[in-house]
Amino acid sequence: MKLILNIDYRTVFGEELLVNLVSIDEIDKNATFRMSTVDGVRWTAELTLAEKQKGSVLRYFYSVESSGKSLRHEWTLAPHVLELPVQSRARVLVFDHWHDIPEDSYLYSAAFTECINPRPTSKLALKDGKNIVRLVARAPQLKSNQRLVCVGDGDLLGNWDVSKGVQMAEHQQNEWVADVELPNKKQDKLTLKFAAIDLKNKSNVVWEWGDNRVISLPELATGETIVYDLPQANFPISDTRIAGTLVPVFSLRTKGSFGVGDFGDLKTMIDFVAKTGQRALQVLPINDTTTTHTWTDSYPYSCISIFAIHPQYVDLRQLPQIADATEHTRMELLREELNALPQIDYERVNQAKTDYLQIIFKQEWAKTKRSAGFKRFFEEEQTWLVPYAQYSLLRERYGNVEISTWHGHEQWNEADRALYSNPKTEEFEQAAFYYYTQYVLSSQMKAAHKYAQQKGVVLKGDIPIGVNRNGCDVWMEPKYFNLNGQAGAPPDDFSVNGQNWGFPTYNWDAMIADGCQWWVRRFQNMAHYFDAYRIDHVLGFFRIWEIPINSVHGLLGQFSPSLGMTREEIESYGLPFREEQYCNPFIADWTLARIFGDRAEEVKQKYLEHDHHDIWKLKEGYNTQRKIEAAFFGKTDEADLWLRDGLYALVSCVLFVRDRQDANKFHPRISAQLDFCYETLWGGDRDAFNRLYNDYYYRRNNQFWYNEAMKKLPKLVEATRMLVCAEDLGMVPDCVDWVIKQLRILSLEIQSMPKDPKTRFGYPNLYPYRSVCTISSHDMATLRQWWDEDDARTQDFYNNWLHRDGAAPHPLSGWLARDILAQNLNAPSMLAIMSIQDWLAIDEQLRLPDANAERINIPANPKHYWRYRMHVNIEDLIENKDFCDNITELIYQTGRK
Repeated sequence: MKLILNIDYRTVFGEELLVNLVSIDEIDKNATFRMSTVDGVRWTAELTLAEKQKGSVLRYFYSVESSGKSLRHEWTLAPHVLELPVQSRARVLVFDHWHDIPEDSYLYSAAFTECINPRPTSKLALKDGKNIVRLVARAPQLKSNQRLVCVGDGDLLGNWDVSKGVQMAEHQQNEWVADVELPNKKQDKLTLKFAAIDLKNKSNVVWEWGDNRVISLPELATGETIVYDLPQANFPISDTRIAGTLVPVFSLRTKGSFGVGDFGDLKTMIDFVAKTGQRALQVLPINDTTTTHTWTDSYPYSCISIFAIHPQYVDLRQLPQIADATEHTRMELLREELNALPQIDYERVNQAKTDYLQIIFKQEWAKTKRSAGFKRFFEEEQTWLVPYAQYSLLRERYGNVEISTWHGHEQWNEADRALYSNPKTEEFEQAAFYYYTQYVLSSQMKAAHKYAQQKGVVLKGDIPIGVNRNGCDVWMEPKYFNLNGQAGAPPDDFSVNGQNWGFPTYNWDAMIADGCQWWVRRFQNMAHYFDAYRIDHVLGFFRIWEIPINSVHGLLGQFSPSLGMTREEIESYGLPFREEQYCNPFIADWTLARIFGDRAEEVKQKYLEHDHHDIWKLKEGYNTQRKIEAAFFGKTDEADLWLRDGLYALVSCVLFVRDRQDANKFHPRISAQLDFCYETLWGGDRDAFNRLYNDYYYRRNNQFWYNEAMKKLPKLVEATRMLVCAEDLGMVPDCVDWVIKQLRILSLEIQSMPKDPKTRFGYPNLYPYRSVCTISSHDMATLRQWWDEDDARTQDFYNNWLHRDGAAPHPLSGWLARDILAQNLNAPSMLAIMSIQDWLAIDEQLRLPDANAERINIPANPKHYWRYRMHVNIEDLIENKDFCDNITELIYQTGRK
């Protein structure tokens, strides 16, 4: 049987088209076939199919190549699907058209196809007449209760009677197909339209707009099938807008939880979301962060494994009961005690859950390891699971995660896999507790995900930009990481010194070399548990703020990668480049007096040495922030910490930082205009520095960063069908918007952090549809806190954005909080997701009296204890009719559903 693929695509000299076979009947094939052309427009490939491939389903996409390099390809999340005839055919002739990522790509995401607008796919009923015309078209606009019908001229297509038209099958999400058997007499064309019928009310028909479709048919030999891939059906797109809640899993509270939120509580929270008319629930990362077994592990963005789930989230209620009655009673009393605490006691909760899991593991392991479910899990996940288990064993053996001190185990050894994968070995049994725990966690999270889909709720996860530098990922695949730098963020409203997250930066060259497989595996694993996700700090895919390993603060960082400036370039702005003066800390008598006051002489004597005139330099033992940090280790007196911070400031008082890759290039130090080194410049030099600074940070790297992002993000966006949402806040270059629009990623819109620098607050009515609208994130003050932070700002917002006269009331009243939520819910944004604290703000009887007790994170504090927990049980929220009705009414009034 011959398969002839045709596609019209205009190329330029040197370009050629390829057919990329993805699979045959769900079996990966990854074969590539070159196409031929005579005019550079119509491309053809002829394939000879084996007899055994009759009845198979082929999935493929087209790509463009030049000189052996792939230039572009079709949208791979919805490849072409071709069901081959069951009976032998002379030829199958296919006329395709190129599919770029569509504007309405979100309708193909799992968020829509599995939660908001689910429809089951079905198989094409193959016909076997003498000649078959197959019609293929995409119609993502259809709702759950609608089906596509092809109607047109003649008896074949129902004579324009929808009830007699050709019923089409949705053989992949949003793509419909039908076979039409041609009569014996010659037919030279088909005239048709598509119509959507309502399964509940067959008389409710929506016709596509526009002219009739006319297909000119070639003369077919007997026994041929011709396939037409038609342009998308012309139905109106209903821009669905939904509301949701943001709450970390650890913050959930039910009557039966064990002192911290778990995956059973997540199901209960899904019930609350569904009951109030919401359709989305967003959580923070759920990955394992265990390094010290202390509260410092509570930071959910410092994962030790991109695959492993944190054991604290296990729902012990879903496990078999402890057989020992005494131990069962002890654990129940401990559960009640921990669950009554206003906040999470991270250390006690995790120790208690580990003890409980150890008891159940010993009790159930013999049966579990023989189960089909566990065997399947181990087979599918052992690539990461085995190294993670050994890493966890070594962490406990050595009592730390300083992997450089794990003698003989400083890096994962692939040769160990066989021992730890064989159920008959001692090593397997040593690691079995970690296998069992991850199996339980994965099963429970998958069950919660399925439950959310059944309730029509989009479960939205969070993918951190970084990983712990002493974690399993670095231990297993160090080639992907740069350990001589630290990832962070430049200064912003949250932190004047920038943020130093301590994560290693990525070796993007190594990652790109293998098609970003590390990231692809990560995203595909997330798809087991979520239908949407937030890319934490999406700017990191354009450039990361890389801080020297000897720095504590983020001020001495530089964007990596970025285009550093030569001496000649700097001087072209009119600024004479004095390397010695501009690249070393500027420390003068007058700066010391302003920083340290009457302790300036003490600082000179102990920490400085004289350079020349009234200029000083730091002594060798204190010339980096890490050395200063070590010198003040253990000191907690406020005066000592004040002195330490002043010394930190001396280190970062430079006008330029040297490029980390090329010693002959330089970067203007971020926010240098606020430091003493800038004050030393004369007026003309200041103007030159400002021009240079603005060009560097806002224009110079735009195209470069765009190209960097497009090497990575397209692969990740197409790795799964999850709905992609970006956290695009901070120092955002113009190219970020270019990429987000091109890849159809949802932006993040926060009214108090407008993207437009010319306005003080955002206008929700101007937000784009492809966006997530919210009032506060986990890194920000809650609405109630924000309201009382800055009286002048709040007054401006009250008068000019809420359009109310008089003085703004303090504290924020419930009715006013409701107005602010309504303003944001009315935005055009696809998703409006409010934190649980901001939802609670509308009910003065329900919310906490102290607004400060609701804060989740303080970004300026790298040692923050993440322990916020809801103060009210979710079951009680569900039973609180007034509160639930209030939310439901808000959602209904603002047109969300």
